[in-house]
Amino acid sequence: MNIKSNVNLLAFDTSTEYLSLALMKGDEFFTFNINAGQTHSQIILPQIQALLDQASLQLKDLQGIAFGSGPGSFTGVRIAAGVAQGLCFGANLPVAAISTLLALAEASGAEKVITCLDARMGEVYHAAYEKIVGQWQTVIEPGVYKPDDVPAIENTGWIGAGSGWQTYGVQLSKVYAVQLQATQPQLLPTASAILALAQPIFARGDARPASEAMPLYIRNRVALKTLEREQGLRL
Repeated sequence: MNIKSNVNLLAFDTSTEYLSLALMKGDEFFTFNINAGQTHSQIILPQIQALLDQASLQLKDLQGIAFGSGPGSFTGVRIAAGVAQGLCFGANLPVAAISTLLALAEASGAEKVITCLDARMGEVYHAAYEKIVGQWQTVIEPGVYKPDDVPAIENTGWIGAGSGWQTYGVQLSKVYAVQLQATQPQLLPTASAILALAQPIFARGDARPASEAMPLYIRNRVALKTLEREQGLRL
């Protein structure tokens, strides 16, 4: 991770059941990851403060904040966007919104990645990325699909990453039988990956004002019908 030694950055993700935090203080790196279940909103601010305390930093010492903007849990991505916006407003900091699907690609350690997150309701959040000369290029834009209706892709040597591969591995592997080299179904978007992706954004001066810290939903529906809830479906 190429972080300048005089830069302090905070990153976090709440798009899954995990709360993931990462803090860079110059060349020091601090992380916190826990299965938070449904308690993200209760623990994220205390844990951010604990991480800052561990690094002997205050919020005003940061040069920016990055967050996982989605897609993912509707509640989770709203929490991340709201916390990022609130902290950046309070400390007059810029913000970088990072796609959780791109964060999966970064976390995989591979260079050709088909990222899939379980989107519930029998669908996956899907995208494909290839790293060329150290830079991620989008091969397939993020979208939401039925697992047997994901877009076709060219060439071979692709890695499948994310919870969509755990839930719908059979269907996805049939679609990408020729192209697929391996899968990482347990992989989650991490704050460490978000921080790595955000660093060049801050370095270029391309971070945005706090008011632009917005979630990325992809799926338009934000609520279930009564019958769908009774059937145990989740967004």
